[in-house]
Amino acid sequence: MAHEGLWKQLLGRERRETAQRAKCQFLSNPERYVVSLLNTEYIVNLSDREICSIQPFDGSTALTAGFAQDRPGTSPVEAEFLQQLCILTYLINAQDLPLANKLVKAETLPGGQFFFRGPHSLPTTKLEKAFGNCPEVLHRRAERFDAKRREFGDASIQLYVLPRVPLTIVIWAKDEQFQARASILFDRTAASHLPLDALWVAVNLAVDALINPVIQ
Repeated sequence: MAHEGLWKQLLGRERRETAQRAKCQFLSNPERYVVSLLNTEYIVNLSDREICSIQPFDGSTALTAGFAQDRPGTSPVEAEFLQQLCILTYLINAQDLPLANKLVKAETLPGGQFFFRGPHSLPTTKLEKAFGNCPEVLHRRAERFDAKRREFGDASIQLYVLPRVPLTIVIWAKDEQFQARASILFDRTAASHLPLDALWVAVNLAVDALINPVIQ
């Protein structure tokens, strides 16, 4: 089973305390969490050890326990490997903390100076290529994630990857003097909710979803 170690850790956590820490719902019969990832709701079924997103029901998929009563007219779509990784790691690690409302670079997070380099560099180059010639496209792409516009650079947004993990993405347009630039900023509390490797995965999921509208 994928992520077996993470499932064992999650199953050992007290259910309602976990929901409060992660700012999500806990429901019983069957036991499950309902948590948002990139503005899509996912059901984390503890008895079956399954994670599925909630999609409009088209009649082609049999409803599993919990889906019919949670959201009538919806059907489950199994979460992908990295989506499952982020959700499980978040449920295990999230803390009941308010946002610091202070934006920081990845390198200033505890351990970030050494982690976010080389193969773990943030995907700013992808953002520069996708939005550097027309930053306004970022705002349009971000609408389906219920992102808020910010006042940085030529275009910027704040979107929540997970309920306690907002990202701020800033784009500076390419012009005659300068190449396009992109920045990804975090609330100072980010590393309290996800270890750095899972935070890096969450950032990449968000960037890929913005660049490729069909990916989420």
